[in-house]
This record gives sequence, C-alpha cells and structure tokens, in this order.
Amino acid sequence: MKGTQSSATNTEAAEKYDGFTAEERDAMKERAKELKASSKRGSRAPKVDPEVEVLAKIAEMEGTDRAIAERLHDIVKDNAPALSSKLWYGMPAYARDGKIVCFFQPAQKFKARYATLGFNDPATLDDGTMWPTAFALTDLTPETEVRIAALIKKAAG
Repeated sequence: MKGTQSSATNTEAAEKYDGFTAEERDAMKERAKELKASSKRGSRAPKVDPEVEVLAKIAEMEGTDRAIAERLHDIVKDNAPALSSKLWYGMPAYARDGKIVCFFQPAQKFKARYATLGFNDPATLDDGTMWPTAFALTDLTPETEVRIAALIKKAAG
C-alpha cells in the first residue's frame, strides 16, 4: 500500500511542477530570439544597434523598474564606457569582449518584489574567498548610485 501512495504522490508532484515558471520560459524565448537575430546579422542583413535595442527594452518597462533601469544605464555608460550594451534574456546587460559583465533584472519580469543588479563571472568583483554577485534594488538614492558606480568600475576592470 505504501508503494501505491508514494507513486501517486510522485505523479501529483510531477504534474504540478514542470521545471520552469512562465516567466522563466518567456526569458528563455527572448534569449533564443536574441541568438537567432545575432546569427542572422551577416554581411547582407541590416545591422541593429544593440544600444538601441537596450534603450527600447528599458522604454517598455513601467514605474520604478523603468526609472532604475534608465539611471543604471547612465551610470554604466558614465563609469564603464568600455562595456557594450546588449540584451540578455530580454534584460539590459553590459558586456566586455562579448561576455556579460552585469545586467539589470526588472522586478516585473519575474514578479519579484525588487529589481536586481547582477554580475557574472567576467566581473572582477573578487574579494577574498566570497563576494556578492547580485544586489536587490527598490530605489536609487544618491548614496546607492555612488555604490553602484564603484561596483561597475570594479566589475569592468
């Protein structure tokens, strides 16, 4: 009898969890579109400016997400001009040599209570044996902007 209950419970769990949320699936679809678009950018295809794509994605955002993303974009451009703008999973991101250094994840994208400023491996934020790679953002104060500018400079190397 136990085997039957266990099997039924496992089946119910499998039906309830399919591996990814709808928001995660949407992000993966956006990434697939980005990769497809970049592969089509051959010599004959019209060039699309990644900066324009990022600014358009920011313009689609609403409320606090949009305000933070706009200001964050300016902070990155002012403090790490060597980083190039690009979309990454449908989010504004900034790359060095084609590798994502940092990105902005709007709260609305994954229905979270805060936006995220995240850093990937190419970011040179190393500090001993442990350091943060993501920061929750609910607003940008002048003090927060100074901290972000310093992180961006360090991350850009």
